[in-house]
Amino acid sequence: MSTSTFDTLYLEGDAQRGFPNSRLPVLIYRAVITQTEPERYAQALETMFEQNGWPPAWRYHLYDFQHFHADAHEALGVFRGRARAQLGGPDGPTITLAPGDVLVLPAGTGHACLQDEDDFCMVGAYPPGQKPDLERGNPEEFDALKARAAAVDLPAQGPVDGNVMALWQEC
Repeated sequence: MSTSTFDTLYLEGDAQRGFPNSRLPVLIYRAVITQTEPERYAQALETMFEQNGWPPAWRYHLYDFQHFHADAHEALGVFRGRARAQLGGPDGPTITLAPGDVLVLPAGTGHACLQDEDDFCMVGAYPPGQKPDLERGNPEEFDALKARAAAVDLPAQGPVDGNVMALWQEC
């Protein structure tokens, strides 16, 4: 397991479409887990998240509609298939996800699946005490949603590498 490298993606809020995003960067880890079977990927991701204090909450695909969680940070670990995902709302950048990849999304960060293949599936996890709501972007509620997302407590450690939360602490 390699947890030392990740990319960061900073996303501006989109008041016109109602996606607050965050001042905190999205963290994109590539091939954190390497296995041969999807079930082993899933188990390894769940174990890693649990060991880092982010209890696994579900196994499922990525919704194909734009949404975000104003009340929770989210970790998404891919264990099967590939997908092209859009981050930050309908005008945001796209990335490709493959087994072993992990996204760490700050509260308020828009995300959606644009295309998937090979029965794409992920493990989702949240910091203790955080429960995700489901928001779809509402320009009329932008300021309130942005404030809610910004008020979400920072986790004590990251789901992949506990030390990386220092980056969020600095933002």
